[in-house]
Amino acid sequence: MAKPNKKGPVKTVDVLCCRCKTLLFKYRKGGKGVLVKCFKERISKDFTHQACTCPECNTVFARETLVRGTPAYKIIGGKAIAK
Repeated sequence: MAKPNKKGPVKTVDVLCCRCKTLLFKYRKGGKGVLVKCFKERISKDFTHQACTCPECNTVFARETLVRGTPAYKIIGGKAIAK
């Protein structure tokens, strides 16, 4: 299977915690679909102190995994949104 494009899209979205609306990270997302996974190499600015955990309310919003051989966060449904 093909790896995701290293350069990626230029449009960035803000990924927010659904519970407290805290900014988690800025992500270079491609397409118009729902945020399902975030490739670590596409995160342009990370505001979390601990991986996959909201810094304000300590909610776990994702799981670390490998997608097509590339490290990524799989977003748990309804825990994080992209604006």
